Amino acid sequence: MITVCRLEDLPPGESVRITEGVPAPVAVFNADGTLYAIDDTCTHQDASLADGFLEGCFVECPLHEAFFDLRTGRPTCPPAKRPVRTYEVSVVDGSIQLHVSVVEPV
Repeated sequence: MITVCRLEDLPPGESVRITEGVPAPVAVFNADGTLYAIDDTCTHQDASLADGFLEGCFVECPLHEAFFDLRTGRPTCPPAKRPVRTYEVSVVDGSIQLHVSVVEPV
């Protein structure tokens, strides 16, 4: 597990990009109090999803408006066609923990 930050440092509606200790950058989101983690790079083009626009449990890519479901990693509309990987996130003693093993999309 990788410590991301303190829970109070990631308020609802915000995200953080993790690059150290992971095979590829990961974006961690606080979607109205529920934490999600997905690969940070849009599968359509090289854009950081952590810089995207959070709407409920979906993130919109900042470049071409592809939406990804944070729960599954699946895109919900073009131009993205391939899903991103999701990661398990937990809170331990007030710190957000990212589980490094990935959940491959089905």
